[in-house]
Amino acid sequence: MLEGEDGLGNAGGLASGNGLSSPAGTGGRQAEQLEAAAGRMLRGMSLEEKVGQLFVTWVNGTAADQVDPKNQADFGVDTAAQAVGKYHLGGVIYFNNDSRDNFDDPEQVARLSNGLQRAAIGSGAHIPLQIGTDQEGGTVTRMGAPATEFANSMAVAAGRDTSAGTQAATVLGHELRAVGINQDYAPDADVNSNPANPVIGVRSFSGQPGLASDFVAAEVHGYQDSGPAAETVSSTAKHFPGHGDAATDSHTGLPRIDRSEQQWREIDVPPFKAAIAAGIDSIMSAHIQFPSLDPSGEPATLSQPIITGKLRGELGYDGVVVTDSLSMQGVRELHSDAEIPVLALKAGVDQLLMPVDLGLAIDSVLAAVKSGDLPMQRIDQSVLRVLKLKLKRGILTTPFDDPALVGRKVGTPEHLATSQDIADRSITAIANDAGVLPLRQKPATALVTGWGETSTQTLAERMTAHGTKTTALQTGQTPSDAQTAEAVEAAKNTDLVVVLTNNLGGFPLQNKLLQALMDTGKPVVAVAAQIPYDAGYDNPVPTWLATYGYLTPSLEALAKVVLGETKPSGKLPVDVPAGADTQTVKYPFGHGLTW
Repeated sequence: MLEGEDGLGNAGGLASGNGLSSPAGTGGRQAEQLEAAAGRMLRGMSLEEKVGQLFVTWVNGTAADQVDPKNQADFGVDTAAQAVGKYHLGGVIYFNNDSRDNFDDPEQVARLSNGLQRAAIGSGAHIPLQIGTDQEGGTVTRMGAPATEFANSMAVAAGRDTSAGTQAATVLGHELRAVGINQDYAPDADVNSNPANPVIGVRSFSGQPGLASDFVAAEVHGYQDSGPAAETVSSTAKHFPGHGDAATDSHTGLPRIDRSEQQWREIDVPPFKAAIAAGIDSIMSAHIQFPSLDPSGEPATLSQPIITGKLRGELGYDGVVVTDSLSMQGVRELHSDAEIPVLALKAGVDQLLMPVDLGLAIDSVLAAVKSGDLPMQRIDQSVLRVLKLKLKRGILTTPFDDPALVGRKVGTPEHLATSQDIADRSITAIANDAGVLPLRQKPATALVTGWGETSTQTLAERMTAHGTKTTALQTGQTPSDAQTAEAVEAAKNTDLVVVLTNNLGGFPLQNKLLQALMDTGKPVVAVAAQIPYDAGYDNPVPTWLATYGYLTPSLEALAKVVLGETKPSGKLPVDVPAGADTQTVKYPFGHGLTW
């Protein structure tokens, strides 16, 4: 018996109690069998249990039975397990931020997951949880080292090998499932067509719909089809109908996308079509206005013309639709927290992610059903989709994982090697006008400066490990005169200077640092450490590389290119415009130097 079952019986016993006789999601179960099994479960559920299945919330703490004051504030109970039982929750989502950190180490996460599953199975509906997180790779990584970390999606696409996308998703999915996480809110299916997009950027595979589509499909197969149901995760294509042209962050405002409907079909739709064709388990809605698709001004999450009309009708998608977080300002701009969940369900959404006030949201849905404002048929339709997903993914038959086995499955040497290989193929040489690279000989000393305390330090450590004694001196995105002067003095005593930039257009003081370092006469290599668009702005440095991210695999790959141990082979997945002049392309899609 695995730790966490505590006499609840094996997975098969749980499943057979819900009318199942064989594991779900193994490839042999047909759609009608899933429908029938889910229907039997649905008929035995109360209204409260049905509505609970439609909600996914955060949890507080690193153990299911950990008393945390935040649980009282958020849910009126002491522990996360009690919250699961109180609301008959369909799912939870894990985070690693200052407000909610569920990650200490992989074995702890497995124990947390098992504890929450015990609570779900012990509640009224006896239905295990969908346990999710955002593990896109790169910038959006919730479970970090010792788990395997991957480069951002744009970095993966820079290598131009779709099998790398499948490999990355396979590793990410298997490691998540090993700790009890059965839902990954990835991949990002947005086409990053706006270089000034403040929230997507390198999370997108590409600014071209064809390349983005190829990698989205590849990752869906990696997440969902790379093993038995008990070893894989559900994946989620996001953010429908397409967040790539946004100029506003939907976490803090309500973006408006002014594409025509034809432009939408040509640019934004293809990756979602590819995801659907690949069998995607769920699609996440965006909190964006898209007037050509719905002139009412409702955010897509609350728009029946977009969710039911376009996604369900035009694209023919009948899987689970989950909202982006309902705590984001984009969806809260026009409606109250009580109205939002009801409007989302009316629009055709199935799962409600992270409402600000869970109790209020559930009560609002219950009241709407009881008053007739929200038909029971609409609730049953969504619950049925959620149950079918859980059956397909084997969540009902194998809800538990063994913490004792986590070390053999997470952060393995093979997984780490896969990650590094993908990162090695991503580094893109954008400009080398002065022929600084490749270096004629490995420098004895170097300075790494510019953006990012962790990034500069990590790169310095990696370069030192490769034989060049390297000093780190971070100056941030707005280097002061004193910081610039300190960097110049440090540069005078080294053989090579590497400068990391991040959002040069938004923080132009970084240009002042670049000029001052060029004036020292030392060889300078500038690196766009996030969005590659930095290289398009007027700047004094003739040598530019792009990493598309700053996690260790990308910085290790960068160190090897800078020091001449490997050659750059990445190709730009986007057009890089001439700074803010987005109509003029300085470095086109597909550009990438080598030597």
